[in-house]
Amino acid sequence: MKGPLFYAKILLFGEYGIIKDSKGLSIPYNFYKGALRMDNTSSKEAIDSNTKLREFAKHLSVLDTQLVHFDLERLATDLNSGMYFDSSIPQGYGVGSSGALVAAIYDRYALEKITVLENLTRTKLTKLKSIFSAMESFFHGKSSGLDPLNSFLSLPILIHSKSDIEPTGIPSQSQHGKAAVFLLDSGMTSETAPMVSIFMDNLEAPAFRKMMKDEFITISDRCIEHFLTKNTPALFEDVKKLSSVVLRHFTPMIPKPFLALWKKGLDSNAYYLKLCGSGGGGYILGFTSDLPKAKALLTGHKLEVVYTF
Repeated sequence: MKGPLFYAKILLFGEYGIIKDSKGLSIPYNFYKGALRMDNTSSKEAIDSNTKLREFAKHLSVLDTQLVHFDLERLATDLNSGMYFDSSIPQGYGVGSSGALVAAIYDRYALEKITVLENLTRTKLTKLKSIFSAMESFFHGKSSGLDPLNSFLSLPILIHSKSDIEPTGIPSQSQHGKAAVFLLDSGMTSETAPMVSIFMDNLEAPAFRKMMKDEFITISDRCIEHFLTKNTPALFEDVKKLSSVVLRHFTPMIPKPFLALWKKGLDSNAYYLKLCGSGGGGYILGFTSDLPKAKALLTGHKLEVVYTF
């Protein structure tokens, strides 16, 4: 058995803001992918994955059956036959490794499944998001459900609010454009739950809540609008502002070795960095209007180009 492929995702804009009902824009990242397999392999990776899937199956067995129910007998049979999730998606890197796994399990074992082939109304999308949120909470303690939704649909998703989401189109890439979105490898993994916990603690402070509303969310929402309408000059102007706000107010989420690199981008205008997911490690997301210049300044760092325009 080899199941269909499910891809990584990148939340271009909206990290942390979507917790406070801001907009968000998430896109599939097809460079990394995963699939359920049954190859009777005894590799350590396959055994570890199978063990984790068994724990996940217990979580699925206690979910609200009014929301979703699974063919748990079939799942148990497949797990006993050695099924595992074969994935190239790096874990703890903010690109949706658990989201792809959740999507794969839902696709194969959910009963009365909502499929990508049917007319995906807003009601169906919201229900799917709720199902995925409940499923992925096993991995993060709390989940928006967006990562699995993006992986399941394999489409860019525009988040207007928690209850208003829609698949969207994004401008086609330019193979000759110097502007780019890229991933910067921090060289360290991160866990989502502790980062979100820091953020929730910060929200207790009125000044931080005001900053989120008046600066972070306002600027992030504008970035989405600029990106979707191909207003590149305005996009880079606001991405710089967003990068600066994150540097000032989300310092614990930025790996310490990258604080100087973050500031270097702002000072040189060669590139602007922002969090990729919850931060704390994994990938850092970068935007540049001049990719060769950014690469020159980031020599020695592992850089992956995601999108050119």
